[in-house]
Amino acid sequence: MKSEEMDFLDVFGQLDDPRIDRKKLHPMPEILLLTLCAVICGAESWDDIETFGQAKVEFLRRYLPYDHGIPSDDTLRRFFRAIDPMQFQRLFIEWIRAWLHPEVADKVVAIDGKTLRGSRDGTQLPIHLVSAFASEAGIVLGQIKTHEKSNEITAIPELLEWLDVRGAIVTIDAMGCQKAIAKKIVDKGGDYLLALKGNQSRLHDDVRLHFEEPGPQASIQMEQAETLDKGHGRIEVRRCRVSTDIDWLKERHPEWSNLSSIVAITSERHIGETVTQETRYFISSSLIPAERMLAAVRLHWGIENQLHWVLDMSFGEDQSRIRKGNAPSNVAIIRHAALNMIRGAKTKRMSIKRMRKAAGWDDALLSDVLAQVF
Repeated sequence: MKSEEMDFLDVFGQLDDPRIDRKKLHPMPEILLLTLCAVICGAESWDDIETFGQAKVEFLRRYLPYDHGIPSDDTLRRFFRAIDPMQFQRLFIEWIRAWLHPEVADKVVAIDGKTLRGSRDGTQLPIHLVSAFASEAGIVLGQIKTHEKSNEITAIPELLEWLDVRGAIVTIDAMGCQKAIAKKIVDKGGDYLLALKGNQSRLHDDVRLHFEEPGPQASIQMEQAETLDKGHGRIEVRRCRVSTDIDWLKERHPEWSNLSSIVAITSERHIGETVTQETRYFISSSLIPAERMLAAVRLHWGIENQLHWVLDMSFGEDQSRIRKGNAPSNVAIIRHAALNMIRGAKTKRMSIKRMRKAAGWDDALLSDVLAQVF
């Protein structure tokens, strides 16, 4: 759904241009439009973007004048290294709100990190990007850059500060199972569903023992749900147990904001004669039924297949050699914008990768993709 008030260039036109005036031969909107179109159509390097622009300059002039032609790869490289990634990230989130007005109430917002492996440059560590993903809609809601995976703990509250998660169920893996993050989600009007592991050892042990040795009353009050999946010679049974009889747990751990339920999900896999079983534990501020709790956990892992895997396999993100200055995180934001637009326009018959190629070959298809936000 396109906003009538603000398109892509309206929003990103607010970006501060770091170039000095005499170096502004190519206006910033022209650089942004060129880069977005090129990435939609398969470009993965500065040379690719320049070559795309030279081939498609007449198409681009339907939108902007390009009086001085197409910027060179060096111009593109310098521009994206210099622009402020924090401001760019905030504008991306503003654009998502203006363009899609994403409805997250009663939906799952998965937050997870991904390392851009190709961004390592000598002694400079690769960039780690934490993204928020509207799982049912397949939309990237926002992202924030860190330099190490351990920094997710401090990055997630900052990302949440920018997002509207009112009514959403925010899912995060064990790295994000932190009191401050739980409080931030509740303060922002959402519910949390956080995986438990050894980083919260006392809480994890208490929850595990509750499910392993429930008292008679707890067993009666425990809600359950189950799913069965078959395919590729494998059968997987997932059993979810939800307990809300946890006053004792809240007394032992009063620092967890609005703690309302605990969850155990057991995955049993049958491959031939081999059977394996694993149980994972979660805490939540939500009181949704066991069926929805199980679905929310499964939707969380969808961020791996629908976002991280797509960025690697269809956009070549891990192989990208863009690595200097602010460029890796800024181009990652362009990739997220391109992915959102392709998902909004694509038909079921085309994969993301095929859609990118087709848009590069067919100006009408590229126009359809752009029509969502221009």
